[in-house]
Amino acid sequence: MKRITPLITVDAIEPCLPFWTDRMGFEVTVTVPHEDAMGFAILKKGDLELMYQTRASIDADLGESGAPADLGSELVAGASTLFIEVESLDTVIESLGDTTVLVPRRTTFYGMEEVFVRAPCGTVVGLAARVEGGE
Repeated sequence: MKRITPLITVDAIEPCLPFWTDRMGFEVTVTVPHEDAMGFAILKKGDLELMYQTRASIDADLGESGAPADLGSELVAGASTLFIEVESLDTVIESLGDTTVLVPRRTTFYGMEEVFVRAPCGTVVGLAARVEGGE
């Protein structure tokens, strides 16, 4: 195996992008249209990568593949939680703006200071920095 990239299923990609580009510093590197909107997008920041795809695009993509005809509608938005280790939690928290905080800033028993937020598309994102002397 070489890497793992999350593919996050959503109803619409466009509302997701400002969180990642404006607040987290990612760049949209690939987009694929579907009907009158984005159907798929890849976002990158350094070696980090994530992908978004709409349910409708998944269903259209799979077409005659033998997969369930409505697989996209079966996938639950935000069902996975992304856990991202960062250098400085202070810097990230400053960039969050009015993002919904699910778990306020805390220090864990395993040596991380972290906060969990909900990105506009529903994805739960944990952001964590190792505390001095942490494991």
